[in-house]
Amino acid sequence: MIKLKFEKNSAAKFIWFLLFIFCFNLQFTSQINTQKNSKKELENKKKKINEEINEINAMLNATKATKKNSLGTLVSLNMKLDKRQELIAAINAEIFQLNKSIKLTETEIEQLKTNLEKLKAEYARMIISAQRQQDAYSRLMFLFASTNFNQALMRLKYLQQYSVYRKKQAEEIMYTQNQLLVKLTDLKESRHEKNVLLGNEEAEKDSLNKEKGEQEILLSDLQKKEKELKNNLERKKQEGVELQLAIKKLIAEEIKRKAEEFAKAELAAKKAKEEKDKIEKTKKHKEKNKEQVVTNDNKKTNDSKEKIKETPQYPELSDEAEALSNDFANNRGKLPWPITKGIICEPYGEHEHPAIKGFMMMNNGVEICSSKGATARSIFDGEVTSVAVSPTGGKLIIIRHGEYLSVYTNLSEVQVKVGEKVKLKQVIGTVMSDEDETKAAMNFQIWKGQKTMDPAGWLYKGM
Repeated sequence: MIKLKFEKNSAAKFIWFLLFIFCFNLQFTSQINTQKNSKKELENKKKKINEEINEINAMLNATKATKKNSLGTLVSLNMKLDKRQELIAAINAEIFQLNKSIKLTETEIEQLKTNLEKLKAEYARMIISAQRQQDAYSRLMFLFASTNFNQALMRLKYLQQYSVYRKKQAEEIMYTQNQLLVKLTDLKESRHEKNVLLGNEEAEKDSLNKEKGEQEILLSDLQKKEKELKNNLERKKQEGVELQLAIKKLIAEEIKRKAEEFAKAELAAKKAKEEKDKIEKTKKHKEKNKEQVVTNDNKKTNDSKEKIKETPQYPELSDEAEALSNDFANNRGKLPWPITKGIICEPYGEHEHPAIKGFMMMNNGVEICSSKGATARSIFDGEVTSVAVSPTGGKLIIIRHGEYLSVYTNLSEVQVKVGEKVKLKQVIGTVMSDEDETKAAMNFQIWKGQKTMDPAGWLYKGM
């Protein structure tokens, strides 16, 4: 009886032990999955930053070929420094996540080792106990010692289940050993990955220091012609103001045109309804109400003319336009870039010039820089409402997406015309290159009615 009690207690302990292992593994699996998701996001961020650095390098290499130190070169170099620092920060974040993962794996390995020792100790006790009762005589004596038939039946079942239980425990030991080997392999790989990241971090820091040296040399060279640079910036700032006014005027004209179209369509529908009502009334009261019908007709026509004068500035949207508008709004943060490869080199709103301290600039959109020969494309389905010459040179295109409008400026060639329906990512023109023919830059804007919006929040972060 004492042996039976001991073995039953051992079985109960083993069951609780298995439950503990299950919960422990579940917790670690959840933490590891969270870290994997975070790691994937960091890897995507690093990939995006590296693509942007490569794009800036392409622009800088073209500048170096001209052997000219310009303000644009300094702006590109400053952008590259910022991106390099972002990349180092992303690598540091990945190393931090990896350290957490290593620590978690080490904790799990220690726990698995402890579990394995407990499993082996428990199994050893079971083997010793089984050896004492391994002969048939001992088993028979164990059964015949029962006080009644039911107890004998229970003891028989116990002996059968005990054998199965012992086999399962052996399997659990093998499983735990395999898990331990897997975790040790994971730990080795994580430590190797950490060493690679630390090497990458050092390489990026070396590149950053080298680029800072280039920046200092370039700044020293440009400071000698500071007055000339500021005059050029003032000129470009004024051109920018003229561009914004021109775009605002085109958008106001577009809104007015849409309002007039809406008013005309509404008036035509109203007149058609009045004519239909008039015919029906004439059939019923051809002679009796003839004069009254004419009077009412004149009064309604005058009311319609008054309605045209009172047409609101913002026209109502058709069902099709409203659906397109809602679809556009639902894609905020997912819209493709208006240039296939590029980087935002000037942000939205009022901001300090990226190279000249204290020089403030205003932008109703974002400036997107790219390599020479970049093509412009539509960010969404829509209709071309304006193709005009820009005050800053080149051409500009405005595309309507319901109540939203996207604006593409500084184009050397245009491949669409007013009234044309365009599709998502359809090429609409070629972006102009700068004076030194080293890079292309587009001022891209998004409007809702007559209100500007920050395009950076609408574009997909991964290009």
